[in-house]
Amino acid sequence: MEQIAAAQVYGELKDIPFPAVDSKATPVEVAALVEDNLEKILLLKPVAVLCQGELNYTVEMVERLKSAGIKVVAATSERVVTAEILPDGSTRQVSTFRFVQFREY
Repeated sequence: MEQIAAAQVYGELKDIPFPAVDSKATPVEVAALVEDNLEKILLLKPVAVLCQGELNYTVEMVERLKSAGIKVVAATSERVVTAEILPDGSTRQVSTFRFVQFREY
C-alpha cells in the first residue's frame, strides 16, 4: 500500500508486466524486446516509469526511457529477516521486504 501511495504522486498508475527475458537471449534479442516494450510504454505518455528486473534489459530500457525524457525509478526496500530454529535443528528464515522509497536512475 505504501508503494502504491508513493507512486500516485506521479499520476495515474498503469501496470505493464515486466517481460520474461530468456537467459539464453542474445543481446540483439534483448534489444528487440526492449524496443517492443518501449513502444507500448511511450504510447501511454508516462511521467515516470518503475523499471527493475533482468539486468541487461533494465539497463537498456532505462537508457532508452531517459533519452526520451522520461523519469525512471526503482523501488527501494528494507529486508527484515526472522530466523527460527526448528525441532530437528534446521533453521527456517523468512524475509519480509518493506517499501521505503523510489530512487531515480
